[in-house]
Amino acid sequence: MSNESVKVWDIMVRVFHWSLAIFFLLAYVTGDELETMHAYIGYIIIGLLGFRVIWGIVGTRYARFTDFIYSPQTIMAYLKSLLTSSPKHYLGHNPAGGAMVIVMILFLTLVSWSGLKAYEAEGKGPLASTEISVVSTAVADDWYEDDHRHGHRGEDDFWEDIHEFIVNFMLLLVFVHLGGVLVSSVLHRENLVRSMVTGRKNKQAEV
Repeated sequence: MSNESVKVWDIMVRVFHWSLAIFFLLAYVTGDELETMHAYIGYIIIGLLGFRVIWGIVGTRYARFTDFIYSPQTIMAYLKSLLTSSPKHYLGHNPAGGAMVIVMILFLTLVSWSGLKAYEAEGKGPLASTEISVVSTAVADDWYEDDHRHGHRGEDDFWEDIHEFIVNFMLLLVFVHLGGVLVSSVLHRENLVRSMVTGRKNKQAEV
């Protein structure tokens, strides 16, 4: 096994990764009490996702989707190799890690969309029409109270519930991701957290 250190993650991938982690955490802790700040953090996350999609097409080798999108058969073969004494090593994202990247991007997109819809239902945000946005707070409150008086759930309640559900599922994916990083680091004898800071990994037998 070679201990030669090679550059894998470019600066754009690393900045995206840690920025997304920080802003997702900030969005989570501001969700209930700081609505305006939460919304602006959400806009930043949408911008980060948009950048990652573009960089996944035109970026450096290991940043591109073509480098880490594998068939289900390859993903299963990799997972099975983890049970052996010599699991397959990938210099970039391994098949399971690549699949997790795609799933997390998709669900973060759903989180963002449901958040925008919840904000729109309150007459706020970029999706809200001018007609809705000029409705007075007093009238909006009357609608809300009338809905609940008759046992109806408002549109904002609906989208808030959807948003909260997807956020909680996203949080589960984050923990699965962290577990995968830990397992992969141990089995492949490499520090994946450090590599996402420095951008460098030890060049083992790549497949």
